[in-house]
Amino acid sequence: MQTRLTDSIKNTPQGQEADGILRACVHCGFCTATCPTYQLLGDELDGPRGRIYLIKGMLEGEAVSRKTQLHLDRCLTCRSCETTCPSGVQYGRLVDIGRMVADERVERPWRERVARRLLRAVIPHPSRFALLLRLGQAVRPLLPSGLRKSVPPHQSATRWPEPRHARRMVVLDGCAQPSIAPNINAATARVLDSLGISLIKAQGAGCCGAVSYHLNTHGEGLDFMRRNIDAWWPHIESGVEAIVITASGCGALVKEYGHILRHDPRYAEKAARVSALSRDIGEIIAAEDIAKLPPSSAPRKIAVHSPCTLQHGQKLPGVVEKILQARGFELTPVPDAHLCCGSAGTYSILQKDLSRHLLKNKLIALQSAAPAIIVTANIGCLTHLQSGTEVPVRHWIEVLDMK
Repeated sequence: MQTRLTDSIKNTPQGQEADGILRACVHCGFCTATCPTYQLLGDELDGPRGRIYLIKGMLEGEAVSRKTQLHLDRCLTCRSCETTCPSGVQYGRLVDIGRMVADERVERPWRERVARRLLRAVIPHPSRFALLLRLGQAVRPLLPSGLRKSVPPHQSATRWPEPRHARRMVVLDGCAQPSIAPNINAATARVLDSLGISLIKAQGAGCCGAVSYHLNTHGEGLDFMRRNIDAWWPHIESGVEAIVITASGCGALVKEYGHILRHDPRYAEKAARVSALSRDIGEIIAAEDIAKLPPSSAPRKIAVHSPCTLQHGQKLPGVVEKILQARGFELTPVPDAHLCCGSAGTYSILQKDLSRHLLKNKLIALQSAAPAIIVTANIGCLTHLQSGTEVPVRHWIEVLDMK
């Protein structure tokens, strides 16, 4: 694709990156076949190829409208198109740039500005999120059925084994997950402990930065990234083997810290080291002798929802499925397993109608063979899926840990 970016952006880091991505696109349209929003809406501008043309036009000086912004907002950033693309177009990075430029040129309605500001003010801050969640859980029985399902029930923290092994790894605690499902990281610590690995927390680490970064406040997102790097760095210097991430959405971003911070003179080298050490928990378990794990009491018949951030973002399709099959679980078939469930970070809040439609389709697929339990690898997907079904939804590491 030929480009003629405006002088105001073509020599900026974002402009140079966007130019390279745009030039890689050959207009083939393979991406539209796997785009969830294109399949729902049937509009070329609600598919990757159409959005690429919109972004190209913006960067070349064409007028930007609310319609442009809406089509970019409707993108889930599931990156299924990247898996399909024969030319290796890095669409996820391009749409981040495009959304940022659109927001600079078009002011959002005040309701959208307030909603996005509230999301950024609450979700990335664990103490604020925990307080709001506790309030929601306190009044949960009084809420209408639809709203009640969107408030996760209270879960208590479970035992975290004391560090006792020479092999050590540090975990990303995250922001929402510790309040919604505190057992996930504790179960991870117990599973790793049985494999001879001690999992430790890093004081001061928190949100990976995804909420702010993907809501187009890149500077705020970068601050979260730098804070995590500072918190992990003493552990990296002391020899931890890996940074373990149990939320695949966070993992997809942390693995890109090195790229995102490549122009930061103070953090570029450290960020690259952090990205190199980052591992999804599936990668960690798959590399170990899982025959050492104690037997699990979990139901044998399981449906696996592989999050977009795991199979498309981190390019780890099948990693969870292989581990569960090796441990004797029966995995039910899931039609269209490459499609998004509609969670997509804050998408389920900001694009509710599309999100609920995608959720309905995903649950039909997941429940088509009557599994006893549904498992996934991302807290956002887990919470979203559970809001629409009575079938228990768990993180797959919890299933391995069930006694």
